[in-house]
Amino acid sequence: MLIVGGTGEMGQWFSTFFKERGVDVSIWGKSGKTEIAERLCVRFAHDLHAEVAESDVVIISVPIDITEQVIAEVAPLMRAGSLLMDLTSLKTGPIRAMQKYAPADVEILGTHPMFGPTIPNLHGQRFILTPIADRCHKWFPVIREMLDESGAHIVIVGPEEHDRFVSVVQGLTHFAYITIGTTLDRLDFNVKESRRFMSPVYDIMLDFVGRILGQNPYLYAMIQMENPEVTRVHEAFLQECHSTSEMVKKHDLEGFITKMKDAAIHFGDTSPALRRSDKLINYKIAEYEHLMASVGEECGLLHVYSGKIHVGKLWKVTPTEVMLAEGTKMVSLKIENIQLLSPRELKEWKMKNLTHHRRDISVTVPENADPGIILEIISVNENIVGSEIIDMYLIQGKKSVTYRISILADQEPDKVQTDVERVLIGIGCQLRV
Repeated sequence: MLIVGGTGEMGQWFSTFFKERGVDVSIWGKSGKTEIAERLCVRFAHDLHAEVAESDVVIISVPIDITEQVIAEVAPLMRAGSLLMDLTSLKTGPIRAMQKYAPADVEILGTHPMFGPTIPNLHGQRFILTPIADRCHKWFPVIREMLDESGAHIVIVGPEEHDRFVSVVQGLTHFAYITIGTTLDRLDFNVKESRRFMSPVYDIMLDFVGRILGQNPYLYAMIQMENPEVTRVHEAFLQECHSTSEMVKKHDLEGFITKMKDAAIHFGDTSPALRRSDKLINYKIAEYEHLMASVGEECGLLHVYSGKIHVGKLWKVTPTEVMLAEGTKMVSLKIENIQLLSPRELKEWKMKNLTHHRRDISVTVPENADPGIILEIISVNENIVGSEIIDMYLIQGKKSVTYRISILADQEPDKVQTDVERVLIGIGCQLRV
C-alpha cells in the first residue's frame, strides 16, 4: 500500500492503522520528510511513479484543493487489479477524477473518515464509503471488512448525496463555530474571564469553538470553499441570522417564539437530543465531582496530550486546575488536560513503575498437595504483584517449597507477608524458619 500524502497527519494515522494490520506500507510526501517514515517504521517512496506502479492499493491523502490534480498524476500509472482510494471530505470531484484518470481495470473507492488524527482507534467512529458500481468488486469487501473489524461505523452513500449532507454536517457547523470565534475576537471579549460565569452548555460550546479554532485553518478553509453546496447553506444561515436579529431589535416576541417552535417541529423529536446533551453535561459534572471527592487521597492523573502519568496526593481542585503533591514537589495541571485513573489503572501503573518489596517464604506442604495450586492461592492477594516458586526439595520425606512474592511498593511488606503466611498455615502448610 502506498499513501500519497502519508507524511501529513491523516496520512500518518492511516500508515500506522494499516501497518498494525499486517499491510506493507510505504508513504510519499512532497516535503520529502523521510524521518517520518523512519519513525512510523514504514518505507518512504523515493521514486513515486515506480512505487505507484508496484502497489496493490494507492491512497490519496492530500489537501482537498489539489486532490484531483494528484489523482490525475497518479491514477494512469496504476497497474491492473489495483485499488485507488481517497480520504478527502468531498466526494463528487475526487470520484469523477478517479473515474476519468484511472484505467478501466483499476478499481476505485471514495472514502471520508469522519474524524481527525487525534483519535486512538476506530471504535464507534463513522467512516463513509462511496463505492461506484462496476468499479470496486474485489477490493470493496476487503476494505469494508478491515474497517468493520476495527469497530468503525460504516455509512455507504453516493458522492452527490455525501456532499449535500456534508455541506451542513461540516460546512454549516464549522462556519458557525468559526464565526462565533471571530465574533468574540471582534468584540474583544475576554473568553478566559467569561468562564467564571459559564453554564455547562456555554462551557461545552466554548470547548467546541476552541477545538475548531485550534485546527489547521487551511483544511477548514478548503472544507468551506471547495464544496459548491456550502454557498447555498451559508446564504440560508445568514438570512436566518438577519431575520432573527430583526425580531430581537423589534421585540417581536410572537415572531421569535413561532420561529423557534417551527424549527423544533422540523427538527423532530428533541427528547433524544436533550438526553444526549444531558449525558454529556452530567459527565463533565461527574468528572469534576469525582476529582473533588478525591482531594486528600492518592490518585493518578493522566495528561492526555503528553501521555505522562502523575501520581501523588491530590491537594486542591478548582474549576480550571488541579494541584497534586507528587513526591516533594507540587504539580499544577489544567483540568481539561487530565484524566483521572481508575483504581485498577493506578495499580497497573504502580506495578510497572515502582520498585516492589520482595519476600521469600519457605514451608513444608501437606502430602499430595500441589505446590503450583498453592502458588495460585497466595497470588490472589491484591497487594501481591508477582509470585513464583524458587526452590523445592524433600526434607525428612516432606516436600519443602520456597515461595518468592513481590509486594506492591506502597504496602507494608510485613503485614502482607503475615497475611500470606496465615493463608499457608490455614491450608495445612508448616512454616520453615
